[in-house]
Amino acid sequence: MSDLPRKAVTRTAKLAALPLGFAGRATWGLGKRLGGKSAELVAREVQQRTADQLFKVLGELKGGAMKLGQALSVFESALPEEVAGPYRAALTKLQEAAPPLPSATVHAVLAERLGEDWRELFLAFDDKPSAAASIGQVHRAVWHDGREVAVKVQYPGAGEALLSDLTQLSRFARLLGPLIPGMDIKPLITELRDRVSEELDYAQEARSQREHAEEFADDPDVVVPGVVHQADQVLVTEWIDGVPLADVIADGTPEQRDRAGQLLARFLFSGPARTGLLHADPHPGNFRLLPADPSSATDGDAGQGDAVHAGAAQWRLGVLDFGTVDRLPGGLPQPIGDSLRLTLQGDADSVYELLREEGFVKESIDLAPDAVLDYLLPIIEPAEVEEFTFSRAWMRHQAARIADPRSPAHQLGKQLNLPPSYLLIHRVTLSTIGVLCQLGATVRLREELESWLPGFLPSEVCEMASEEDVTDDAAAPAVIK
Repeated sequence: MSDLPRKAVTRTAKLAALPLGFAGRATWGLGKRLGGKSAELVAREVQQRTADQLFKVLGELKGGAMKLGQALSVFESALPEEVAGPYRAALTKLQEAAPPLPSATVHAVLAERLGEDWRELFLAFDDKPSAAASIGQVHRAVWHDGREVAVKVQYPGAGEALLSDLTQLSRFARLLGPLIPGMDIKPLITELRDRVSEELDYAQEARSQREHAEEFADDPDVVVPGVVHQADQVLVTEWIDGVPLADVIADGTPEQRDRAGQLLARFLFSGPARTGLLHADPHPGNFRLLPADPSSATDGDAGQGDAVHAGAAQWRLGVLDFGTVDRLPGGLPQPIGDSLRLTLQGDADSVYELLREEGFVKESIDLAPDAVLDYLLPIIEPAEVEEFTFSRAWMRHQAARIADPRSPAHQLGKQLNLPPSYLLIHRVTLSTIGVLCQLGATVRLREELESWLPGFLPSEVCEMASEEDVTDDAAAPAVIK
Protein backbone atom coordinates (compact mmCIF):
# COMPACT_ATOMS: atom_id res chain seq x y z
CA MET A 1 0.00 0.00 0.00
CA SER A 2 1.82 3.10 -1.19
CA ASP A 3 -0.89 5.61 -2.02
CA LEU A 4 -4.28 6.74 -0.77
CA PRO A 5 -6.96 4.77 -2.68
CA ARG A 6 -9.15 7.50 -4.13
CA LYS A 7 -11.45 5.69 -6.54
CA ALA A 8 -14.80 5.22 -4.82
CA VAL A 9 -15.19 1.72 -6.26
CA THR A 10 -11.85 0.61 -4.74
CA ARG A 11 -12.59 1.95 -1.28
CA THR A 12 -16.19 0.74 -1.33
CA ALA A 13 -15.06 -2.77 -2.27
CA LYS A 14 -12.62 -2.91 0.66
CA LEU A 15 -15.20 -1.61 3.14
CA ALA A 16 -17.96 -3.81 1.75
CA ALA A 17 -15.72 -6.82 2.40
CA LEU A 18 -15.93 -6.15 6.13
CA PRO A 19 -19.55 -7.26 6.72
CA LEU A 20 -19.02 -10.16 4.32
CA GLY A 21 -16.04 -11.19 6.41
CA PHE A 22 -18.11 -10.86 9.59
CA ALA A 23 -20.79 -13.14 8.13
CA GLY A 24 -18.21 -15.66 6.94
CA ARG A 25 -16.60 -15.87 10.35
CA ALA A 26 -20.01 -16.34 11.98
CA THR A 27 -20.59 -19.32 9.68
CA TRP A 28 -17.11 -20.60 10.48
CA GLY A 29 -17.87 -20.27 14.18
CA LEU A 30 -21.09 -22.22 13.82
CA GLY A 31 -19.16 -25.03 12.17
CA LYS A 32 -16.64 -25.05 15.00
CA ARG A 33 -19.41 -25.29 17.59
CA LEU A 34 -21.05 -28.14 15.69
CA GLY A 35 -17.64 -29.80 15.75
CA GLY A 36 -17.62 -29.75 19.54
CA LYS A 37 -15.65 -26.59 20.36
CA SER A 38 -16.99 -24.52 23.28
CA ALA A 39 -19.24 -21.59 22.35
CA GLU A 40 -17.23 -19.19 24.53
CA LEU A 41 -13.92 -20.11 22.91
CA VAL A 42 -15.38 -19.91 19.40
CA ALA A 43 -16.96 -16.51 20.10
CA ARG A 44 -13.61 -15.22 21.33
CA GLU A 45 -11.82 -16.44 18.21
CA VAL A 46 -14.49 -14.92 15.94
CA GLN A 47 -14.22 -11.54 17.68
CA GLN A 48 -10.44 -11.54 17.50
CA ARG A 49 -10.45 -12.37 13.78
CA THR A 50 -13.11 -9.71 13.16
CA ALA A 51 -11.11 -7.06 15.00
CA ASP A 52 -7.90 -7.99 13.18
CA GLN A 53 -9.59 -7.56 9.79
CA LEU A 54 -11.42 -4.39 10.80
CA PHE A 55 -8.40 -2.47 12.02
CA LYS A 56 -6.20 -3.71 9.16
CA VAL A 57 -8.66 -2.37 6.58
CA LEU A 58 -9.31 0.89 8.46
CA GLY A 59 -5.58 1.55 8.76
CA GLU A 60 -4.81 0.83 5.11
CA LEU A 61 -7.55 3.04 3.72
CA LYS A 62 -6.74 6.11 5.84
CA GLY A 63 -9.48 8.70 5.20
CA GLY A 64 -12.76 8.32 7.07
CA ALA A 65 -12.11 4.62 7.58
CA MET A 66 -9.01 5.29 9.65
CA LYS A 67 -10.71 8.23 11.36
CA LEU A 68 -13.34 5.85 12.69
CA GLY A 69 -10.61 3.42 13.70
CA GLN A 70 -8.86 6.15 15.71
CA ALA A 71 -12.13 7.11 17.40
CA LEU A 72 -12.79 3.46 18.32
CA SER A 73 -9.22 2.80 19.45
CA VAL A 74 -9.60 4.78 22.69
CA PHE A 75 -12.42 2.45 23.75
CA GLU A 76 -10.38 -0.76 23.66
CA SER A 77 -10.28 -0.54 27.46
CA ALA A 78 -14.01 -1.40 27.42
CA LEU A 79 -13.30 -4.77 25.79
CA PRO A 80 -12.68 -7.97 27.75
CA GLU A 81 -8.94 -8.33 28.29
CA GLU A 82 -8.73 -11.70 26.54
CA VAL A 83 -10.18 -10.04 23.42
CA ALA A 84 -8.46 -6.65 23.57
CA GLY A 85 -5.01 -7.99 24.39
CA PRO A 86 -4.18 -9.76 21.10
CA TYR A 87 -4.87 -6.75 18.90
CA ARG A 88 -4.04 -3.85 21.22
CA ALA A 89 -0.91 -3.20 19.15
CA ALA A 90 -3.07 -2.81 16.03
CA LEU A 91 -5.28 -0.31 17.84
CA THR A 92 -2.25 1.67 18.98
CA LYS A 93 -0.82 1.68 15.48
CA LEU A 94 -3.99 3.30 14.18
CA GLN A 95 -3.44 6.26 16.49
CA GLU A 96 -0.51 7.69 14.57
CA ALA A 97 0.91 5.29 12.00
CA ALA A 98 -0.35 4.25 8.60
CA PRO A 99 1.35 3.33 5.31
CA PRO A 100 2.86 6.60 4.03
CA LEU A 101 2.45 8.33 0.69
CA PRO A 102 5.41 8.06 -1.71
CA SER A 103 7.84 10.98 -1.73
CA ALA A 104 6.89 11.97 -5.28
CA THR A 105 3.27 12.50 -4.24
CA VAL A 106 4.30 14.58 -1.22
CA HIS A 107 6.64 16.72 -3.35
CA ALA A 108 3.88 17.31 -5.89
CA VAL A 109 1.49 18.55 -3.18
CA LEU A 110 4.15 20.86 -1.74
CA ALA A 111 4.99 22.26 -5.17
CA GLU A 112 1.33 22.92 -5.92
CA ARG A 113 0.53 24.50 -2.54
CA LEU A 114 3.80 26.25 -1.60
CA GLY A 115 5.18 26.91 -5.09
CA GLU A 116 7.72 25.19 -7.31
CA ASP A 117 10.52 26.67 -5.19
CA TRP A 118 9.09 25.17 -2.00
CA ARG A 119 12.47 23.68 -1.02
CA GLU A 120 13.82 27.21 -0.51
CA LEU A 121 11.46 27.56 2.46
CA PHE A 122 13.36 24.81 4.27
CA LEU A 123 16.95 24.29 5.29
CA ALA A 124 16.18 20.57 5.53
CA PHE A 125 13.20 18.33 4.79
CA ASP A 126 12.87 14.68 5.76
CA ASP A 127 11.07 12.73 3.01
CA LYS A 128 10.26 9.93 5.45
CA PRO A 129 7.14 10.94 7.41
CA SER A 130 7.32 10.97 11.20
CA ALA A 131 3.60 10.16 11.38
CA ALA A 132 0.98 9.12 8.85
CA ALA A 133 -2.63 9.24 9.94
CA SER A 134 -6.20 9.55 8.67
CA ILE A 135 -6.15 12.50 6.23
CA GLY A 136 -2.54 13.63 6.22
CA GLN A 137 1.02 12.82 7.18
CA VAL A 138 3.68 14.81 9.02
CA HIS A 139 7.28 15.41 7.95
CA ARG A 140 10.05 16.76 10.13
CA ALA A 141 11.90 19.71 8.62
CA VAL A 142 13.96 22.83 9.40
CA TRP A 143 12.33 26.15 8.44
CA HIS A 144 14.41 28.73 6.61
CA ASP A 145 14.95 30.67 9.89
CA GLY A 146 16.43 27.63 11.61
CA ARG A 147 13.37 26.51 13.57
CA GLU A 148 12.56 22.80 13.65
CA VAL A 149 9.07 22.35 12.24
CA ALA A 150 6.41 19.74 11.55
CA VAL A 151 5.02 19.89 8.00
CA LYS A 152 1.52 18.42 7.77
CA VAL A 153 0.56 17.46 4.23
CA GLN A 154 -3.04 16.55 3.39
CA TYR A 155 -3.56 13.47 1.24
CA PRO A 156 -4.79 14.27 -2.29
CA GLY A 157 -8.43 13.23 -2.50
CA ALA A 158 -8.82 13.10 1.28
CA GLY A 159 -12.17 14.92 1.27
CA GLU A 160 -13.75 12.55 -1.21
CA ALA A 161 -12.34 9.56 0.67
CA LEU A 162 -13.66 10.81 4.03
CA LEU A 163 -17.22 11.24 2.79
CA SER A 164 -17.23 8.00 0.81
CA ASP A 165 -15.86 5.94 3.71
CA LEU A 166 -18.18 7.29 6.37
CA THR A 167 -21.23 6.92 4.11
CA GLN A 168 -20.30 3.31 3.43
CA LEU A 169 -19.46 2.55 7.07
CA SER A 170 -22.79 3.95 8.26
CA ARG A 171 -24.59 1.30 6.19
CA PHE A 172 -23.32 -1.52 8.35
CA ALA A 173 -22.62 0.35 11.61
CA ARG A 174 -24.73 -2.11 13.60
CA LEU A 175 -22.37 -4.92 12.65
CA LEU A 176 -19.50 -3.02 14.30
CA GLY A 177 -21.40 -2.53 17.54
CA PRO A 178 -20.36 -5.76 19.28
CA LEU A 179 -16.69 -4.71 19.07
CA ILE A 180 -17.25 -1.90 21.58
CA PRO A 181 -19.82 -2.99 24.19
CA GLY A 182 -22.35 -0.35 25.22
CA MET A 183 -21.51 2.02 22.36
CA ASP A 184 -23.80 2.97 19.49
CA ILE A 185 -21.40 3.48 16.60
CA LYS A 186 -23.82 4.97 14.05
CA PRO A 187 -24.15 8.40 15.80
CA LEU A 188 -20.34 8.50 16.03
CA ILE A 189 -20.04 7.95 12.27
CA THR A 190 -22.72 10.60 11.61
CA GLU A 191 -20.92 13.11 13.79
CA LEU A 192 -17.57 12.41 12.10
CA ARG A 193 -19.23 12.88 8.71
CA ASP A 194 -20.81 16.19 9.75
CA ARG A 195 -17.34 17.55 10.59
CA VAL A 196 -15.57 16.58 7.39
CA SER A 197 -15.29 20.18 6.16
CA GLU A 198 -13.65 21.26 9.42
CA GLU A 199 -11.20 18.38 9.36
CA LEU A 200 -10.05 19.33 5.84
CA ASP A 201 -9.79 23.09 6.48
CA TYR A 202 -6.17 23.74 7.46
CA ALA A 203 -6.81 27.50 7.68
CA GLN A 204 -9.39 26.89 10.39
CA GLU A 205 -7.09 24.41 12.11
CA ALA A 206 -4.31 27.01 12.09
CA ARG A 207 -6.61 29.58 13.74
CA SER A 208 -7.66 27.12 16.45
CA GLN A 209 -4.06 26.11 17.12
CA ARG A 210 -2.91 29.75 17.28
CA GLU A 211 -5.59 30.55 19.85
CA HIS A 212 -4.50 27.63 22.01
CA ALA A 213 -0.80 28.40 21.56
CA GLU A 214 -1.29 32.01 22.64
CA GLU A 215 -3.38 31.09 25.68
CA PHE A 216 -1.04 28.33 26.87
CA ALA A 217 2.21 30.11 25.93
CA ASP A 218 3.36 30.50 29.54
CA ASP A 219 1.51 27.53 31.00
CA PRO A 220 3.71 25.31 33.20
CA ASP A 221 1.75 22.17 32.35
CA VAL A 222 0.54 22.32 28.73
CA VAL A 223 2.53 22.96 25.53
CA VAL A 224 0.87 23.83 22.20
CA PRO A 225 3.27 24.29 19.26
CA GLY A 226 2.93 27.59 17.43
CA VAL A 227 1.83 27.91 13.80
CA VAL A 228 4.69 28.86 11.46
CA HIS A 229 2.99 28.84 8.04
CA GLN A 230 -0.29 27.70 6.50
CA ALA A 231 -1.38 27.09 2.93
CA ASP A 232 -4.16 25.05 1.37
CA GLN A 233 -3.56 21.38 2.32
CA VAL A 234 -0.26 22.23 4.06
CA LEU A 235 0.26 23.31 7.68
CA VAL A 236 3.69 24.09 9.16
CA THR A 237 3.98 24.23 12.96
CA GLU A 238 6.76 24.23 15.52
CA TRP A 239 8.22 20.78 16.16
CA ILE A 240 7.99 19.38 19.67
CA ASP A 241 9.95 16.36 20.84
CA GLY A 242 8.40 14.14 23.45
CA VAL A 243 7.28 10.70 24.48
CA PRO A 244 4.11 9.64 22.65
CA LEU A 245 1.27 8.95 25.05
CA ALA A 246 0.96 5.47 23.52
CA ASP A 247 4.47 4.72 24.83
CA VAL A 248 3.49 5.88 28.29
CA ILE A 249 0.44 3.60 28.12
CA ALA A 250 2.68 0.70 27.13
CA ASP A 251 5.81 1.29 29.24
CA GLY A 252 5.41 4.33 31.48
CA THR A 253 6.07 4.30 35.21
CA PRO A 254 3.10 4.71 37.60
CA GLU A 255 4.27 8.26 38.30
CA GLN A 256 4.27 9.14 34.62
CA ARG A 257 0.90 7.54 34.03
CA ASP A 258 -0.57 9.60 36.86
CA ARG A 259 1.10 12.79 35.62
CA ALA A 260 -0.10 12.25 32.05
CA GLY A 261 -3.63 11.48 33.26
CA GLN A 262 -3.80 14.55 35.49
CA LEU A 263 -2.63 16.85 32.70
CA LEU A 264 -4.98 15.27 30.18
CA ALA A 265 -7.94 15.87 32.52
CA ARG A 266 -6.72 19.41 33.17
CA PHE A 267 -6.51 20.19 29.47
CA LEU A 268 -9.96 18.70 28.80
CA PHE A 269 -11.67 20.97 31.33
CA SER A 270 -9.43 24.07 31.28
CA GLY A 271 -9.23 24.40 27.49
CA PRO A 272 -12.86 25.48 26.92
CA ALA A 273 -12.77 27.83 29.92
CA ARG A 274 -9.58 29.52 28.72
CA THR A 275 -10.02 29.52 24.92
CA GLY A 276 -13.72 28.91 24.27
CA LEU A 277 -12.63 25.86 22.23
CA LEU A 278 -12.76 22.14 23.02
CA HIS A 279 -10.02 19.99 21.46
CA ALA A 280 -12.16 17.24 19.99
CA ASP A 281 -9.70 14.52 18.91
CA PRO A 282 -8.33 13.11 22.19
CA HIS A 283 -6.65 9.90 21.09
CA PRO A 284 -3.11 9.13 22.36
CA GLY A 285 -1.46 9.90 19.02
CA ASN A 286 -2.22 13.59 19.58
CA PHE A 287 -0.38 13.93 22.89
CA ARG A 288 3.25 13.90 24.04
CA LEU A 289 5.02 14.12 27.37
CA LEU A 290 7.72 16.83 27.31
CA PRO A 291 10.30 17.92 29.89
CA ALA A 292 9.29 20.99 31.91
CA ASP A 293 12.73 22.53 31.29
CA PRO A 294 13.72 22.32 27.61
CA SER A 295 17.40 22.23 28.60
CA SER A 296 16.76 18.96 30.45
CA ALA A 297 15.29 17.20 27.41
CA THR A 298 16.60 13.74 26.70
CA ASP A 299 19.55 13.72 24.30
CA GLY A 300 18.52 12.88 20.75
CA ASP A 301 20.70 9.74 20.78
CA ALA A 302 19.07 8.34 23.91
CA GLY A 303 16.64 5.48 23.56
CA GLN A 304 12.87 5.93 23.79
CA GLY A 305 12.81 3.84 26.96
CA ASP A 306 15.23 6.20 28.70
CA ALA A 307 12.82 9.06 28.08
CA VAL A 308 9.79 7.10 29.25
CA HIS A 309 11.38 6.17 32.56
CA ALA A 310 12.69 9.63 33.44
CA GLY A 311 11.29 11.38 36.49
CA ALA A 312 7.57 12.04 36.24
CA ALA A 313 7.37 15.40 37.99
CA GLN A 314 9.23 17.23 35.23
CA TRP A 315 6.79 16.35 32.46
CA ARG A 316 4.38 18.63 30.63
CA LEU A 317 1.65 17.65 28.17
CA GLY A 318 2.23 18.48 24.50
CA VAL A 319 -1.00 18.77 22.48
CA LEU A 320 -1.18 18.27 18.71
CA ASP A 321 -3.80 18.36 15.94
CA PHE A 322 -6.52 21.00 16.26
CA GLY A 323 -8.36 19.94 13.11
CA THR A 324 -11.57 19.24 15.03
CA VAL A 325 -12.73 21.58 17.79
CA ASP A 326 -16.05 22.43 19.39
CA ARG A 327 -16.72 26.15 19.78
CA LEU A 328 -17.91 26.92 23.31
CA PRO A 329 -17.69 30.73 23.80
CA GLY A 330 -18.84 30.47 27.42
CA GLY A 331 -16.77 27.41 28.25
CA LEU A 332 -18.38 24.05 28.96
CA PRO A 333 -22.17 24.46 29.48
CA GLN A 334 -23.08 25.15 33.10
CA PRO A 335 -25.86 22.49 33.10
CA ILE A 336 -23.09 19.86 32.99
CA GLY A 337 -21.62 21.17 36.24
CA ASP A 338 -25.06 21.64 37.77
CA SER A 339 -26.16 18.09 36.97
CA LEU A 340 -22.91 16.59 38.29
CA ARG A 341 -23.19 18.54 41.55
CA LEU A 342 -26.85 17.66 42.05
CA THR A 343 -26.19 13.99 41.27
CA LEU A 344 -23.40 13.86 43.85
CA GLN A 345 -25.77 15.50 46.34
CA GLY A 346 -28.34 12.78 45.64
CA ASP A 347 -31.00 15.27 44.56
CA ALA A 348 -32.82 12.96 42.14
CA ASP A 349 -35.76 15.29 41.43
CA SER A 350 -33.56 18.28 40.57
CA VAL A 351 -31.29 16.17 38.37
CA TYR A 352 -34.27 14.77 36.51
CA GLU A 353 -35.79 18.20 36.00
CA LEU A 354 -32.51 19.61 34.70
CA LEU A 355 -32.05 16.70 32.28
CA ARG A 356 -35.56 17.23 31.00
CA GLU A 357 -34.97 20.98 30.52
CA GLU A 358 -31.78 20.29 28.55
CA GLY A 359 -33.43 17.69 26.33
CA PHE A 360 -31.76 14.57 27.72
CA VAL A 361 -35.25 13.33 28.62
CA LYS A 362 -37.81 13.96 25.91
CA GLU A 363 -41.24 15.31 26.82
CA SER A 364 -42.88 12.11 25.62
CA ILE A 365 -40.78 10.01 28.03
CA ASP A 366 -41.60 9.56 31.71
CA LEU A 367 -38.83 8.13 33.90
CA ALA A 368 -38.45 7.61 37.64
CA PRO A 369 -35.99 10.24 39.01
CA ASP A 370 -34.46 7.74 41.45
CA ALA A 371 -33.81 5.30 38.59
CA VAL A 372 -32.06 8.05 36.62
CA LEU A 373 -29.90 8.83 39.64
CA ASP A 374 -28.99 5.14 40.01
CA TYR A 375 -28.01 5.10 36.35
CA LEU A 376 -25.74 8.16 36.67
CA LEU A 377 -23.98 7.56 39.99
CA PRO A 378 -21.63 4.75 38.87
CA ILE A 379 -20.59 6.76 35.82
CA ILE A 380 -19.58 9.81 37.86
CA GLU A 381 -17.83 7.80 40.57
CA PRO A 382 -14.45 9.48 39.69
CA ALA A 383 -15.90 12.85 40.76
CA GLU A 384 -17.05 11.59 44.16
CA VAL A 385 -13.59 11.17 45.68
CA GLU A 386 -10.47 13.28 46.08
CA GLU A 387 -8.58 11.04 43.65
CA PHE A 388 -9.66 8.12 41.49
CA THR A 389 -7.73 5.36 39.75
CA PHE A 390 -9.06 4.80 36.24
CA SER A 391 -8.63 1.25 35.00
CA ARG A 392 -9.63 -1.06 32.19
CA ALA A 393 -11.53 -3.16 34.73
CA TRP A 394 -13.64 -0.14 35.77
CA MET A 395 -14.29 0.75 32.12
CA ARG A 396 -15.28 -2.83 31.30
CA HIS A 397 -17.67 -2.88 34.26
CA GLN A 398 -19.37 0.34 33.13
CA ALA A 399 -19.62 -0.86 29.53
CA ALA A 400 -21.05 -4.23 30.57
CA ARG A 401 -23.58 -2.58 32.89
CA ILE A 402 -24.95 -0.43 30.08
CA ALA A 403 -24.61 -3.02 27.29
CA ASP A 404 -26.38 -5.91 29.05
CA PRO A 405 -29.98 -5.95 27.69
CA ARG A 406 -31.14 -7.54 30.94
CA SER A 407 -29.86 -4.71 33.14
CA PRO A 408 -32.00 -1.76 34.34
CA ALA A 409 -29.19 0.56 33.22
CA HIS A 410 -29.49 -0.70 29.64
CA GLN A 411 -33.27 -0.27 29.60
CA LEU A 412 -33.09 3.24 31.05
CA GLY A 413 -30.20 4.29 28.81
CA LYS A 414 -32.23 3.43 25.71
CA GLN A 415 -34.84 5.98 26.77
CA LEU A 416 -32.41 8.87 27.30
CA ASN A 417 -31.66 11.34 24.52
CA LEU A 418 -28.39 13.09 23.61
CA PRO A 419 -29.10 16.65 22.37
CA PRO A 420 -27.02 17.65 19.32
CA SER A 421 -25.29 20.48 21.21
CA TYR A 422 -23.87 17.96 23.67
CA LEU A 423 -22.88 15.26 21.17
CA LEU A 424 -19.25 16.28 20.64
CA ILE A 425 -18.73 17.14 24.32
CA HIS A 426 -20.04 13.68 25.22
CA ARG A 427 -17.74 11.92 22.75
CA VAL A 428 -14.66 13.89 23.83
CA THR A 429 -15.36 13.21 27.50
CA LEU A 430 -15.87 9.48 26.91
CA SER A 431 -12.75 9.30 24.73
CA THR A 432 -10.66 11.05 27.38
CA ILE A 433 -11.94 8.67 30.05
CA GLY A 434 -11.00 5.81 27.71
CA VAL A 435 -7.41 7.12 27.51
CA LEU A 436 -7.26 7.60 31.29
CA CYS A 437 -8.29 3.94 31.67
CA GLN A 438 -5.62 2.87 29.19
CA LEU A 439 -3.10 4.80 31.29
CA GLY A 440 -4.40 3.29 34.53
CA ALA A 441 -3.87 6.77 35.96
CA THR A 442 -4.74 7.97 39.45
CA VAL A 443 -6.23 11.43 38.87
CA ARG A 444 -7.56 14.21 41.08
CA LEU A 445 -10.51 14.74 38.77
CA ARG A 446 -12.63 16.54 41.33
CA GLU A 447 -9.92 19.18 41.66
CA GLU A 448 -10.11 19.92 37.92
CA LEU A 449 -13.92 20.04 37.99
CA GLU A 450 -13.89 22.49 40.89
CA SER A 451 -11.36 24.69 39.09
CA TRP A 452 -12.79 24.76 35.60
CA LEU A 453 -16.37 23.44 35.32
CA PRO A 454 -19.05 26.13 35.79
CA GLY A 455 -21.82 25.04 38.14
CA PHE A 456 -19.92 22.18 39.78
CA LEU A 457 -19.32 23.97 43.06
CA PRO A 458 -22.33 24.69 45.33
CA SER A 459 -24.32 27.70 44.14
CA GLU A 460 -23.40 29.93 47.07
CA VAL A 461 -19.68 29.46 46.32
CA CYS A 462 -20.25 30.22 42.66
CA GLU A 463 -22.25 33.33 43.58
CA MET A 464 -19.44 34.52 45.85
CA ALA A 465 -16.88 33.91 43.10
CA SER A 466 -19.00 35.71 40.53
CA GLU A 467 -19.25 38.79 42.76
CA GLU A 468 -15.50 38.95 43.33
CA ASP A 469 -13.85 37.53 40.22
CA VAL A 470 -16.11 37.52 37.18
CA THR A 471 -16.03 40.49 34.81
CA ASP A 472 -19.06 42.34 33.50
CA ASP A 473 -19.07 40.05 30.47
CA ALA A 474 -22.05 37.80 31.16
CA ALA A 475 -20.77 35.20 28.71
CA ALA A 476 -17.48 34.66 30.59
CA PRO A 477 -17.17 31.24 32.27
CA ALA A 478 -17.20 31.21 36.07
CA VAL A 479 -13.74 29.78 36.63
CA ILE A 480 -13.32 28.94 40.31
CA LYS A 481 -9.73 28.74 41.49
